[in-house]
Amino acid sequence: MNHRKRFSLLVVRGDGVRVIRLSFSRRLLLGSCIVLIGGVSVLGALAGDWWQTRQRIRDSGTLFQQLDHQRAVIDGFNTRVAELRKEVSGWRELHAKIWEPFGPEMAPKGSGTGIGGRTMPSERREARLTPTDELNLLAETVIEQGQSLRALERLITRAGKALASLPSRWPLRGAVNSEFGTRQSPWTREREFHGGIDIAAERGTPVKAPSAGTIVFAGAQAEYGLTVILEHSADIRTIYGHLSKIHVKAGQRVERGADLGVSGNTGRSSGPHLHYEILVKGQPVNPRAYLWD
Repeated sequence: MNHRKRFSLLVVRGDGVRVIRLSFSRRLLLGSCIVLIGGVSVLGALAGDWWQTRQRIRDSGTLFQQLDHQRAVIDGFNTRVAELRKEVSGWRELHAKIWEPFGPEMAPKGSGTGIGGRTMPSERREARLTPTDELNLLAETVIEQGQSLRALERLITRAGKALASLPSRWPLRGAVNSEFGTRQSPWTREREFHGGIDIAAERGTPVKAPSAGTIVFAGAQAEYGLTVILEHSADIRTIYGHLSKIHVKAGQRVERGADLGVSGNTGRSSGPHLHYEILVKGQPVNPRAYLWD
């Protein structure tokens, strides 16, 4: 009975001679098989875990590269947003200069006028801004400046006709021989008031309308010789004196750049030139204040 429960393992050479004989019980054989199967299973599981770990490490390296790239993109985005926000914030000063001539009552109002509370240095405030805060602040600034630009556009549209009626163009190009204001008379050598500017021009130089208007006078005067008076609005008129020829007539409507006549030396004049004068509500003003181009 005991022999049936035991097993023998013989190791025999090729010539049939027995070399080793191992004898062990069935229980030992079964235990060894179980241990062998368990060991193979454990090794298989370890090999599988090792392979998965290796794949994860490889994937992690790719993921880290992607994270580094995304971090660089985000940092570049944050830097660009900060630069844009500073640039847009600088528009406030430019807008203030643009709106200043129109007066504070015409400038667009901000979202609120209440102020107070503790403040902090701009460096600390900048350092604590998150990317989302940077983007939100940039959006708010852009919206604010956009509203200011739209308000300015509406104002310019309303003022367009008034600006177009201003005599902002030179009637002809040339050196100014005599400025507006007090001067020494070329005839009496005494001090006198000169109500316009004398622009040097050869006889026959075309004289152009500086802006649109209606001719209210075209003819001869004692002082200015052949003269044209152009009314641009109810308050503004321009005078062109010492002409040699007149190409318009009273009551005629002319546009900016229209030919009014040619320069000359008629009337009380010491030489060929154009006397150019601007009247605002009947009073002479310095034409240079209106000459933009």
